[in-house]
Amino acid sequence: MTQTAPKLLTYEEFIEWLPNDSKRYELHDGVIIEMSQPAGKHEKVTSFLTLELAVQVRTLGIPYLLPKTVLVKPPEKNSGYFPDILLINSNNLPNEPKWEKESTVTQGASIPLVIEVVSTNWRDDYYKKFADYEEMGIPEYWIVDYAALGGRDFLGNPKQPALFVCFLIDGEYVRTLFRSNTPIVSPTFPQLNLTAQQIFDAALI
Repeated sequence: MTQTAPKLLTYEEFIEWLPNDSKRYELHDGVIIEMSQPAGKHEKVTSFLTLELAVQVRTLGIPYLLPKTVLVKPPEKNSGYFPDILLINSNNLPNEPKWEKESTVTQGASIPLVIEVVSTNWRDDYYKKFADYEEMGIPEYWIVDYAALGGRDFLGNPKQPALFVCFLIDGEYVRTLFRSNTPIVSPTFPQLNLTAQQIFDAALI
C-alpha cells in the first residue's frame, strides 16, 4: 500500500482525479491509496464467492446486483472503498445521490452484504472498513481471511484461516467466527449451503 497524493483530498476531488487505467485506488480519510494487485489465490476465492452468491440471487429472484467497480462512500467522510464483493439492492438506487454519475453508494439500505477477502493490508478490513461499514448501517459484512493474515487477537496463536460474519444488531456488528466444515450462517441468505472450508479450498483449485 502506497500513498500517492501529497495532500488530503475531498471525495469529489478523488472522483475527478481517479484515472481510467488498470490500477485500483481507494480513498482513506482523504489519502489516495494505490491497491496492490491481488494474488491469484485471492482472486480464486473472490470468484468462487461471487458465483455462489449469484446463484442465490438468481434462485431467490431478488432484485440484487453484484457489480464489479462500485465505490462505497461512508457519509461525512472523505473515503471511498472498492470492496472485493458488493451486493447491491437495486430498489434503493433511486435514493442514492451519487449513483448515476459516479457509481457510488452511500446508504446502508443499498448494501445488504459486503465482503472483503483479506490481503496484506488486513488492518483495513478488520478495523477501518469494519468501523465504517458498521457506521453506514450495512446489515452484513464478511471478512474472509483464507490465508490467516490478520492479527492473533482475531485468528488465535498459531494463526488459522477464518471467516467472520458480522451482522448488525442495534447499530453494532456482532461477529461470528466460522472455520472448518461448520455451515456458514448468513442472515442475508439463510438457505446458503456453504462452509468456510469450501471457501478456503477454492484458493487451491
